[in-house]
Amino acid sequence: MSTNLVPTRPTPRSLLKGKNVLITAAAGTGIGYATAERMAEEGARVFISDMHERRLGEAADRLTAAHGGVRPGTLACDVTQEAQVQALVAAAIAEMGHIDVLVNNAGLGGSSTVVDMPDEQWHKVIDVTLTSVMRMTRAVLPHFYGRNSGIIVNNASVLGWRAQELQSHYAAAKAGVMAFTRCSAMEAAPHGVRINAVAPSIAMHAFLAKVTTEELLADLTRREAFGRAAEPWEIANVITFLASDLATYMTGEVVSVSSQHA
Repeated sequence: MSTNLVPTRPTPRSLLKGKNVLITAAAGTGIGYATAERMAEEGARVFISDMHERRLGEAADRLTAAHGGVRPGTLACDVTQEAQVQALVAAAIAEMGHIDVLVNNAGLGGSSTVVDMPDEQWHKVIDVTLTSVMRMTRAVLPHFYGRNSGIIVNNASVLGWRAQELQSHYAAAKAGVMAFTRCSAMEAAPHGVRINAVAPSIAMHAFLAKVTTEELLADLTRREAFGRAAEPWEIANVITFLASDLATYMTGEVVSVSSQHA
């Protein structure tokens, strides 16, 4: 029997009914937008951000059309800039009243050998992919601590565990996201705050196809046990689970969302 057919999207079950969610890097066609869409389907009120203002507006339009005309809050934000991060958290609180869930989705990839990698490329990937997670977490935790509740879900990668050539900068950043998730979760737990992460392998979307060679995509897909890449909404399913009351005893965990052979 073939296993490479895309399954049917799950039926919404109001898993996040009444929850206010802030999601970074949620424009475009990737995991961030899919997470906003799935969480809205599950009853959440979403506030989305991205550094691309036009794509952010388009994403808000699509969400509005798909979910009963309720337009999500939006604010363009470069997560490498502390002032913009603080402004984003403040804007989300001002519009929604409070934040229940933060999804740290921002990341930057690329391919380079170590010997050819300039400092600028290394620092940029680390800043966008790892340091942004710290900035956003640092900005929202006082709000969560004041409420004695809150949930953070970080987007890591299986490359935080697994070796792949030309990905030393990205893999190092994602391994850092995993370690940061575990350590920050221990600090936040006494305040009623849960912090977890997902570690996807490969999720196919238009932007990834645009910036990745067909040969590499074919090779990555070949490694998947199901013979296909994940759909972004399949990653969003697990992010939604971690944000829901079904995961109340989970914190400091990194959940692999992958069908790769070991």
